[in-house]
Amino acid sequence: MTRSIVRNAAAGLLTVTLATVTLVLSGCGLAETGAVAATVAASKADEAKQAKQTEARMEQKINEAYKTAADQRHAAEAASQ
Repeated sequence: MTRSIVRNAAAGLLTVTLATVTLVLSGCGLAETGAVAATVAASKADEAKQAKQTEARMEQKINEAYKTAADQRHAAEAASQ
């Protein structure tokens, strides 16, 4: 029974300690800084994803332009013979 009282007291102390730390960090803005950093990281990840998609679209357009130019050359060569 004494062990359970000690265990409950330790759990209560841990809860109070965590609550106090949270309040202190919130008061100095550190918790908000962490949230801002997470938001910025998510935004940068989204930007990187969009950049990859844009790169893929541009590569596809360039390849289509090369194919069109090659088709036109072949058509011009065929017409000149």
